[in-house]
Amino acid sequence: MRPARILSRQPWNRRVQGFSSTAPQFKKQAEKNAYKGTLLLPKTSFPLWANPSQSELPFRERTGEKLYRWQWENAKGPLFVFHDGPPYANGNLHMGHALNKILKDIINRFHVLTGRKVNYIPGWDCHGLPIENKALQELGQDSSNTPAWTIREAAHATATREIASQKEQFQHFGIMANWSDDSTYRTLDPAYELRQLRIFQKMVEKGLIYRHYRPVHYSPSSRSALAEAELVYKDDHVSHSVYVTFEVDKNVSINSPIIQELVSKTPSVKLLVWTTTPWTLTANMSIAVNPEMTYSVIRCAGEGGYVGIIAQERVAPLADLLGTVETICEVQGSDLIDIAYIPIFASLAPTSTPFKIIPASHVTSESGTGLVHCAPAHGAEDYHAFLALGLVSTSKNMVCHVDNEGKFTKEVADVVGESAATLTGKEVLNDGSRSIVELLKQVGALLKIQRIKHRYPYDWKTDKPIIVTATSQWFADLEGIKDNALRALGDVSFFPPQSRNRLESFIRSRSEWCISRQRVWGVPIPALHRLDSDQAVLDAATLDHIISVIEEKGVAHWWNGPIDDFVPPALREEGHSPSETWRKGTDTMDVWFDSGTSWSMLGEEDFEIDRKHLADVCLEGSDQHRGWFQSQLLTAISSAPGDAPSVSPYGTLITHGMVLDQAGKKMSKSLGNIISPLTIVLGGKDQRREPAYGADVLRLWAATVEYWRDMSIGPTVLAQIAESLRKIRNSARFMLGSIGENASFQRVPKEELGLAERYVMHELYTLEETALEGYSSYNFPKVINSLSNFANVTLSSLYLDITKDCLYADSISSLERRAVVTVLEQALVTMTSVLAPVLPHLAEEIHNTRNPDGSSVFMTPWRRMSSEWRDEQVASDMAELLRVRSVVLLLLERARGNKSAAVDACNQNQRLLKSSLEAEVDIILPEGADRTILGALLQREGGNSPRSIKLRAQIYLENFLKTLFIVSDACVTDEGSMGTSSPEWLFTETLTIPGSDEELAIRVRPATQHKCPRCWTYTAPAEDELCPRCTDTLEH
Repeated sequence: MRPARILSRQPWNRRVQGFSSTAPQFKKQAEKNAYKGTLLLPKTSFPLWANPSQSELPFRERTGEKLYRWQWENAKGPLFVFHDGPPYANGNLHMGHALNKILKDIINRFHVLTGRKVNYIPGWDCHGLPIENKALQELGQDSSNTPAWTIREAAHATATREIASQKEQFQHFGIMANWSDDSTYRTLDPAYELRQLRIFQKMVEKGLIYRHYRPVHYSPSSRSALAEAELVYKDDHVSHSVYVTFEVDKNVSINSPIIQELVSKTPSVKLLVWTTTPWTLTANMSIAVNPEMTYSVIRCAGEGGYVGIIAQERVAPLADLLGTVETICEVQGSDLIDIAYIPIFASLAPTSTPFKIIPASHVTSESGTGLVHCAPAHGAEDYHAFLALGLVSTSKNMVCHVDNEGKFTKEVADVVGESAATLTGKEVLNDGSRSIVELLKQVGALLKIQRIKHRYPYDWKTDKPIIVTATSQWFADLEGIKDNALRALGDVSFFPPQSRNRLESFIRSRSEWCISRQRVWGVPIPALHRLDSDQAVLDAATLDHIISVIEEKGVAHWWNGPIDDFVPPALREEGHSPSETWRKGTDTMDVWFDSGTSWSMLGEEDFEIDRKHLADVCLEGSDQHRGWFQSQLLTAISSAPGDAPSVSPYGTLITHGMVLDQAGKKMSKSLGNIISPLTIVLGGKDQRREPAYGADVLRLWAATVEYWRDMSIGPTVLAQIAESLRKIRNSARFMLGSIGENASFQRVPKEELGLAERYVMHELYTLEETALEGYSSYNFPKVINSLSNFANVTLSSLYLDITKDCLYADSISSLERRAVVTVLEQALVTMTSVLAPVLPHLAEEIHNTRNPDGSSVFMTPWRRMSSEWRDEQVASDMAELLRVRSVVLLLLERARGNKSAAVDACNQNQRLLKSSLEAEVDIILPEGADRTILGALLQREGGNSPRSIKLRAQIYLENFLKTLFIVSDACVTDEGSMGTSSPEWLFTETLTIPGSDEELAIRVRPATQHKCPRCWTYTAPAEDELCPRCTDTLEH
């Protein structure tokens, strides 16, 4: 096999001899554009500028819904299931929606391009408070005076309308999916609701569902209980905490002799307590101490001095509050247990009975006083402390004065007597709390009010603070299944990997899940309640009967149908109709339970029986570790057969961050920094300030950012992304124009390609491998960075620049031009595959330009390049030659920056060099040229061939160098071969040779021949004559 060749423009000035370019048919006066018609300039219908209405809209359906249907019917590869987390069906889409759907679409398109069959069913979450509130707002009514059925009908209509709106908006982002009702899902669909109830039934059968009266997170703004996943914590919440005193009851004996004696000899002994929730003091049922801690009995001096009990370690930190103190004695916390104290508002309600101090391990000396006010109706730790001591079991022995609106009830009179008038009906988080402070002043129990900023839970939907209060709720027991859930996660892949810790920690920290909500719009918890006791019945047999009725008549029948239809024979009492004995429950299920059961619909699909996970991938925001990721896993594990292995419904979880504005701030209406994704795609009212960038710019942004972290977007960012897309587009346009649409040419085999061509193919192969790895590992920025670098550096700044002369001026059938076109064709094909998942509209436009048959680019599977194109030696050779090129370009810039000092006044102050073609380059080798990169290159290209062959290799090398430098000639020589002529001007630089003490000398000087009027290179033998290459091209 003959050695590979370093192709460039043919050495016409050396090869063509004996031909006179002064022949009459070619000798003409050189005029501008005289030979333009003979040049092979790029020609393509592919437009220079991308107008989204022209470049994207024609392909939206082809690359969207039609493509999804086609791949589902025709793809032969393995099934890939992407399970869509349902967005909430309320309002216009925001940037988070756009990022989420685009990332999913990139993954789906990659799998279609690699020949796999993709299952992707978009969904919507349709129940819950926001939709209910929106429906009420549109009705112009309040929930308290609107019939439930009216709210449900309005909410259903609202959700349906919002789904239709969001569905249309999603399609503007170029999302590949079947958007018909049959191929999307909604949590309000009857079939979906029935599947959800069946999963709930399985959990009931396994004893995982129970009802309990206990403190829960409760949102007065939503008027419903909330699960932990529905909370957001704000670090800047402000509370007005209070330091108060409770008086020890002198009339009740004390077990500790020391304290008994102290109380007997002292007018009063006070217990010092701090709380951030003054409104809970009416529900005080105990004070907790830590038995292991040491407490100080102190005497506070000054006016109003008193004897008080406080944790020893808190005396110094509270010096400002306590003033000058005398420590009377110290006791252990265990000595304080069972001491009786008088309720704080006893003076307002004389019938009050005393409470006692209890032990509790959650009491610490890190803050407060070391004595904790306990209201088991309003604190989980208080409740569990009471539960452990057997002090509380039902609503009958738990004090609570708060209603479902977060307001004090009239029962608060049991604690504050007639002063209840100042509390009843007031919100505990607002005026009610302030009124409590006034009562504390009135009874003389208030020591200090302190304004503190601290972390506090808010309702994630209403953005209002929540309270903890006791209500009767339905719970799912997670204690017995969370180990199985964690075990199932062992087989799940996470991206980014550290997100595993977040999900696992949330699951470990949960023991139960409050699944009931006090909402009208939702899937019912179908329990029966006795009218005489409100005792709830929810067991497997009853639920089986109820669900069979719902299956026949629909979920709405639970709300609208008679109770008689739902009471099974076993619960009917002789002589009484069901309506006289029973009522239907009104609680609805947590919306996380709704969406969390979406995995069940995948089980009904006709998938391969050997699939371990129902879904290959789920992708959502990082907040879903507390939400959908968790609720899917928990419902799947909870409803699985007892003897079944623990298997997660998903195989891979991908997490993305939050979209921030350009300054890194969270987008909000109050800040006025919200950026609408539709405005990016379609443009705003003022198209100059908010241009229509189209979907591909939005998609390119999503693929460029490190989406697994929080990311920014704004006008500057979008302008940069648009510019990046323009560069990729222009490279594609140049290649299309150079290849020719529907062009047929003889491709050049690898062994006949030149060094530059082999280098570009090596870089192209590297790009493809990087892209395949990047897409497979969900690292899209890695793909886009590699693509941009190849398009902008390897192609635009180098290869397309140095081959323009060959493409424009060589014969269309020449080996050199065909070699370049061969490379450009492969580059276009591979680049189109690489960019297609991210930029489907651009990919379709490129494909349609070459194949105007109506087919989609995704219908042709990605054909990987052969590994034979990987050539590290070529890459190394080119790296060294590009080092030389960088010095040459530097010298050319120096020449451009210098002006002539000619004697002729007409030529004075003119630049020495306008175009690099006006120059020639000398590469001067040191002795022992074989040791240099150029010498080694000569050896490789000439091998051990005869001297004539080596000379031929040097000729080709020199022609390659003039192509690489874009000059009219290049000469590789040594100092001994240099002539004595002195050029008009000269710029010289040296370049070190790696691994050697020697240096190359590089010099740039004026071209020695004349400008060719056709190709503009300075290779013509005389003024206004064609160069030998152009002469030969036109003649043949």
